[in-house]
Amino acid sequence: MSDAEALMWRLEKDPFLSSGFANISVLDRAPDFERLRRRFDRTSVAVPRLRHRVQPMPANLSAPLWVDDPNFDIDFHVRRVALPKPGTMRQLLDFATLVLADPFDRSRPLWQLYVVEGLRGGKAALVLKLHHVIVDGEAGVQMALEYLDFQRDAPELPPLTAPAPEATTNDTTPGDALRELLAGGFRLPTAIARQTRELLLDPRQIPEASAAAAHTVRGVITQLSETDKARSPLWTGRSLRRHLEVVQAPFHETRDAARHLGGTLNHAFVAAAAEAAGRYHAERGTPVDDLRTSMVVSTRTDDSGANAFSFARLLVPTGEMPIADRFIEIRDRAAAARAASPAGGMDAVAALAAALPTSLITRLARAQSQTIDFATSNVRGTPVPVYVAGAELTANYPVGPLAGVAFNLTLLSHVGSLDMGVHIDSGAVDDPVLLRTCLERAFKEFAALAP
Repeated sequence: MSDAEALMWRLEKDPFLSSGFANISVLDRAPDFERLRRRFDRTSVAVPRLRHRVQPMPANLSAPLWVDDPNFDIDFHVRRVALPKPGTMRQLLDFATLVLADPFDRSRPLWQLYVVEGLRGGKAALVLKLHHVIVDGEAGVQMALEYLDFQRDAPELPPLTAPAPEATTNDTTPGDALRELLAGGFRLPTAIARQTRELLLDPRQIPEASAAAAHTVRGVITQLSETDKARSPLWTGRSLRRHLEVVQAPFHETRDAARHLGGTLNHAFVAAAAEAAGRYHAERGTPVDDLRTSMVVSTRTDDSGANAFSFARLLVPTGEMPIADRFIEIRDRAAAARAASPAGGMDAVAALAAALPTSLITRLARAQSQTIDFATSNVRGTPVPVYVAGAELTANYPVGPLAGVAFNLTLLSHVGSLDMGVHIDSGAVDDPVLLRTCLERAFKEFAALAP
């Protein structure tokens, strides 16, 4: 695993910090199940991590290893269920909530796909659940190209033959692991990550460090030193109770309104989320001037692996003001927040965390999550129709991990639509329908600004 993936894996010792995520794809009809099963079996060969399980290293002496699962069974991972009548969207979302909340079997590859039939109107759905150590949002979209088609009647691809599983052992002792480390048989962090760790241990070296390492370590120190509590007077509780809602907004109008105001679609996304969060508080009789959100910032390059991202904290205005003014304020604040985020992404933080005990890093991560009110993430999807086993995807709702915040709003663009999943901690947000309504109104109001 990479440093960042190892960190996410270890943080799950605290169930509040689970990094599992999902995608709910609504289909215009039930797919050909046997064909879909064959396609995902093929995908699991093309994307090796779908056939790998995680083997932890004793005493966390190095990052966990990806090893072949000799007992891989596609029928364990691809499942078929049906909703009871009447097959409403609410029933589908409640089912997906239970799927996402159910912990992974850590002795198997970390993914599950449910084909959900019986959706009202002859429709069906896919609920794909993935652990974040397999892919991030952007890499997940690329992986989807392995099982999606651009025509309903596309010819079926020939099967791929999985390589024979490599021999692995589960009885590695701490002594064996230490000998491997001393022999150099493990993946060292990058040069910047190594220097980052050294600088974090002795910040007096920063003036003599490389510009990249110095910028990265300043960002890490800024993130870890943030102790200001989340701002919401309402969303103060945290629990393991979960609720899902979905929202749609027009892609072209929202993008054009953002360009008209001198910003981007992502600025519009965060501005509408802030507008909705402010309205929620106002309608509950507890207006608030500012809330803090976290934004996922991609650090992906041509050489990036399955995960390449960082986080930026942003204090967003949520008091009474025109949504255009809110957009401009957030646009300007977002630029500063991105500049302050660690240049090396999650690996920069993980470079230090690798040397710390799991109990300590989970406490640090929980403390940091308590500085955030809600999380946002924007993933670019497909602008053209796509199909799976003969069924067309008519909507594609991403569900991001909560990781200790009140709610996570994740956006995936899909054929002229902004499809959003709202993953809610019910112990924090006790009126999720009001939150969804506020989000719908905010995006409609912003789209109306398009010239």
